Amino acid sequence: MTPNSSTDALHIGILVMAYGTPSSPENIPEYYTHIRRGRPPTDEQLQDLISRYAAIGGISPLRERTQAQLDAVEAALKVLAGDSAHPDCFLVQLGQKHAAPFIEDGVAALIQAGAQRIVGLVLAPHYSGFSVGQYQARASSAAEEFGVPFVGLDSWSLNEAYLTHQANSVREQLQGLPTNTHVFFTAHSLPERVLLDDPYPEQLLASAEAIAERAGLTGSNQTSSSNRAWSIGWQSAGRTPEPWRGPDILDCIKEVSAIGSAEGVLVVPQGFTADHLEVLFDLDIEAADLAAQLGLAFARTEVVNADSAVMAALASLLFDLAEI
Repeated sequence: MTPNSSTDALHIGILVMAYGTPSSPENIPEYYTHIRRGRPPTDEQLQDLISRYAAIGGISPLRERTQAQLDAVEAALKVLAGDSAHPDCFLVQLGQKHAAPFIEDGVAALIQAGAQRIVGLVLAPHYSGFSVGQYQARASSAAEEFGVPFVGLDSWSLNEAYLTHQANSVREQLQGLPTNTHVFFTAHSLPERVLLDDPYPEQLLASAEAIAERAGLTGSNQTSSSNRAWSIGWQSAGRTPEPWRGPDILDCIKEVSAIGSAEGVLVVPQGFTADHLEVLFDLDIEAADLAAQLGLAFARTEVVNADSAVMAALASLLFDLAEI
């Protein structure tokens, strides 16, 4: 998108932020080193990650999924802006945390294109200072260097379109599972030290409650013999010595099997918005294999990806923040 040459044209930069993924198997070492803040992984750690990517086809589809999300948001913004006094005001760029184009690259591209202020969207529904907060801090700092104001969308975990998408997928997946199925809502675990006074766990619980209510689940936040009981699980914890928030989804599945409280398990990865390693390997392979070994039926719900209703809802939130 190119800026209007009119001297009084309004240009709003939209920075769509995502985690990032290696672009090819050859880039995995560089990517892993960046995640580890410049510390190269051990050979064992690197081979483990490479094997996980190999199990899902060699590389993650996250970049393509992220681009599709960005394109859908941009298209929805064009529709919204078309009825305003500034129909061509939005400039949209991608900025990633651990892969090019980085967040700072996205900010620079927006400003070079003429953005007078920047609105940020992190493709994660729930706010944590350790995740969304870090994205926004980097974007704000980069924009400040150019004297351009930045505002970010903190959370969209209770957005109606998002909740509806998740609840619809829960109902759909339950149709193919035993009546006595336990539903686990999962998100990426974080270190316990960063969750002190952080809204992340509370937001995850609130969205799980809202989705469960819309999907007609019972047994709120407990492991019980109640049909379609649900609870919170965590996944994909970092491999570091410090404690991370649990229980891990694998332990949750083992507990359901051990106490005989359900014949099936449905995982709702509510904290993830695109198909990538943490969904395609950690759930579709690792968790599914464990459930099969334990004799439990298993399924997981769809993630948002580029769902048109959700992307349009996010565009509407960004439009409101832009205040055009």
